Amino acid sequence: MSYYKRHLFICTNQREDGVCCHEHGAREMRDQVKAYAKQLGLTGQGKIRINTAGCLDRCDEGPVAVVYPDQIWYRYSSLDDLQKIVNDHMIGGEIVKDLQI
Repeated sequence: MSYYKRHLFICTNQREDGVCCHEHGAREMRDQVKAYAKQLGLTGQGKIRINTAGCLDRCDEGPVAVVYPDQIWYRYSSLDDLQKIVNDHMIGGEIVKDLQI
């Protein structure tokens, strides 16, 4: 068994040309969803982990995140979207179809 059930990698990269996840508030939303998961006791060994990712090379679809080991990619636009990914996919195992890339 792996140390974590699932990882959520959230791109927070900032590019000089302006087309990047950072320009959509990705860092702030990452911080907020990370605090949300921690507050609910969802983090730690055998549970989930929310990580910062550098560029995931899907800038035009951003902001983006990916869940591993499932290899499911998401586009989100709000903290509510990220919380839905955490609740439905990371914990419940259900892909959030309306956010999936």
